Amino acid sequence: MAQTQLHPIWDTYPEVKTELLAVVDLMEANINLADSDVKTAIIDMIKHGGKMLRPAYTLLMSAFHETDRKKMIALAAAIETLHTASLVHDDIIDDAPTRRHQQSIQHQFGKDVAVYAGDYLFVVVFRMLSTYHNDLKSVQVDTGYLDRILGGELQQKSSRYNYEMTIDTYLKQINGKTAELFGLATTVGAMESGASTAFTSLAKSIGVNIGMAFQIMDDILDYDESSVQIGKPTMEDLRQGVYSAPLIYAMTVSPTEILPLLKQEAAMTDAQAQQVDELVKTAGGVMSAKALAQKYTDDALRGIAQLPTHPAKDVLLELTTKLLDRRD
Repeated sequence: MAQTQLHPIWDTYPEVKTELLAVVDLMEANINLADSDVKTAIIDMIKHGGKMLRPAYTLLMSAFHETDRKKMIALAAAIETLHTASLVHDDIIDDAPTRRHQQSIQHQFGKDVAVYAGDYLFVVVFRMLSTYHNDLKSVQVDTGYLDRILGGELQQKSSRYNYEMTIDTYLKQINGKTAELFGLATTVGAMESGASTAFTSLAKSIGVNIGMAFQIMDDILDYDESSVQIGKPTMEDLRQGVYSAPLIYAMTVSPTEILPLLKQEAAMTDAQAQQVDELVKTAGGVMSAKALAQKYTDDALRGIAQLPTHPAKDVLLELTTKLLDRRD
């Protein structure tokens, strides 16, 4: 079984790193599957290379107020387990062979086992929350977040191969798919630490803006990085009809060149995908998407600037800038 490999970004923040290691340990302790191979695969996925951003933002937002750190670690672990479950299910839908630089669970064991593994992780989420069920203010809002998260995923699936995809539709999708979970992470951290309504509302806004910028930047990587660098196959979303900001912007500039290639759909060759990649860059799609990500980044940083003076504020400002601020 793999040792925990936290992203090097946390080496700069030892207090956060210590709590994130506790998050991973708690997640591992709650994986009690009879099938040792599947159990090992799930634990390896948890411990292998994810940035752990969502639980980190939960922990940081909770640090502004005196609170039970064991409780906050459990809530952060529940947030990360929920995220992991969604990744397992995403890989089934996308037939993805890899995740975080290793074989995906569905690729190793088949889709049936992967569905079970993802569902099991949802059970783990409720198990973690049950310890504090009498003391959770945020449970009443959690179901609303989950509705929107699932709605975003379903909207993305129903919009596949939509050649008339707009930026507005794309933004609604990624709000549900990614930003809502970041918003949940920051909301839980604030609310469960006893923060005021105003603080919690600000925390939610910060989380949503971070999530929006993060997803746009992640979509840009399909056109900027290799599959080795990002830990998953590049251009797979394109072949599967999932169109993101760089392509949508490029389609407004060069539709006649790009559309015939998109109509190849799942039959698109590597050479044709490379053509789309080059056309997107030439049409300024990547640059326009970076400007969009920067807008959400700036909104997130402005929100963080409004937080009260605290060491956690300094970490939030520095961390978010490192992750998202890409003015080049």
